[in-house]
Amino acid sequence: MTDALLADVAKLDAADPLAGFRDRFHLRDGLIYLDGNSLGALPRSTARRLARVVTEEWGEGLIMSWLGADWSRAPQRIGDKIARLLGAARGEIIATDSTSVNIFKALTAALSLRPGRSKLLSEAGNFPTDLYMMQGVEAFLGGRVRAVAAEPDAVLEALDHDVAALLLTQVHYKSGRIRDMADVTRKAHAAGALVIWDLSHSAGAIPVDLNGAHADFAIGCGYKFLNGGPGAPAYLFAAARHQTATPVLSGWFGHARPFAFEEVYEPARGIERFLCGTPPVLGLAALEAGVELMLEADMAELRRKSLALGDLFMERMEPLCARYGFTLVSEREPALRGSQVAYAHPKGYQIVQALKACDVIADFRAPDVLRFGLTPLYLRYRDIVETVERLEKVCATKAWARGEYQVRAAVT
Repeated sequence: MTDALLADVAKLDAADPLAGFRDRFHLRDGLIYLDGNSLGALPRSTARRLARVVTEEWGEGLIMSWLGADWSRAPQRIGDKIARLLGAARGEIIATDSTSVNIFKALTAALSLRPGRSKLLSEAGNFPTDLYMMQGVEAFLGGRVRAVAAEPDAVLEALDHDVAALLLTQVHYKSGRIRDMADVTRKAHAAGALVIWDLSHSAGAIPVDLNGAHADFAIGCGYKFLNGGPGAPAYLFAAARHQTATPVLSGWFGHARPFAFEEVYEPARGIERFLCGTPPVLGLAALEAGVELMLEADMAELRRKSLALGDLFMERMEPLCARYGFTLVSEREPALRGSQVAYAHPKGYQIVQALKACDVIADFRAPDVLRFGLTPLYLRYRDIVETVERLEKVCATKAWARGEYQVRAAVT
C-alpha cells in the first residue's frame, strides 16, 4: 500500500460515522473478516447476554423464567424488533425455527390461500434449500403441486393462472444481484400469485420495505448480517391480511391455547400460528443481542458505506482481473448490488483457502465463485485495500497451488 493510498483510506476511515461499531464486535487483530454474509461476527454484548440467561434466568430462575424472564414471548418480541429493520408492522414477524422450515410453512400457507392453483415457482440457481423445500412440498402432496424453476430472466414470464406462490431471493446468494421487490410483487399479484421473499442476504444489509412493496410472506436467517450466531433462529413474515392462513406444521406453540393441552389443533390468532415447537431460548437471546445492535445503526448510512466499500473493492481488483483471470460476477450498478462482491475464477476454492492463511476470510460457492461479504459495522476501508494486496500476493506466488488446498473440505 503506497503512502498516498494509505492516507486516502485513513481519511475515509476517520470520517466514517459507523467506525465506532467495530469495537463492539469480537475481532482478532490482523484478521480481515469478509464472510459476514455467511456468519456474522460476534457482538461483545452477546456473551454478556448469554451469561445472564444461563446463570441467572436458567440457573436461578429455572422454569419460572418462562414467565419471569419473558422467555415465552421471545419469538414475538424479537420478531417485532426485526420488523423495524424490514418495514413490517408489529405482529407481522415471528422469530422461530430455521429458514428451511419457515419456507415450508410459507409455501403451505400460500397454497391454502390459493386452493385452485397447483404450481410453486422459483428461479433456477436460487439458493438450494429454497428449491429443495418446494420439491419437498411437491413430494408431500403426492404430485398435486408442481415445483417449477424457470431461468432467472424468464421467471416473471412463467407466471400464469396456475401459480400459487412465487419464491424468490431478494439478494442472490452468489452474485448479490438485487431484485426489485415492489415491481416483482406487483407483477405476481397481477397474475393472481402470492410472493414469498427470501431475505437472508437482505436483512441488515440493504433497506427493506415489506409493507411498502405489499409483500405477502418473507423468511430469512438470523446468523448473517443480523449477527445472531451459528445456527441462529430464523424469522417469518406474514402480512396481517394473510394471517388466517394455516401452515401445515401445526405445533403446540402455534395453538390458540398451548397450555390448555387440548387434543384438537386450533391455530392461534395472528402471527403466533406460525410458531411450531418450544422456542430455543439460548439461540433467541443471542439473536436478540445482534438485532438490537443492528437497530442502533442508521440503515441509510450503512447502505452508503456498503456501496462505497464495494466500489473500492472492484476498483482495486481491476488489475488482478486482467493479470490473473478473475471475472466479476456482481453487478456494478449500485441499485442492483447487495452487500457483497463476487468473482469467478477456475481456482476459486484454492484461492479462498490460501487467503485464510493470510488472515483474510472470504468464502467459496461452487462451481467457481469467491464471495467477499461487506459488513459496514465492522469492516474498514483499509481492510479492502489490504485484502486485494494479499490476494495479489497469493496469485503472484501461486500460494493456492499448495497440496492441502486441492481437496475440498465438507464445508466451503
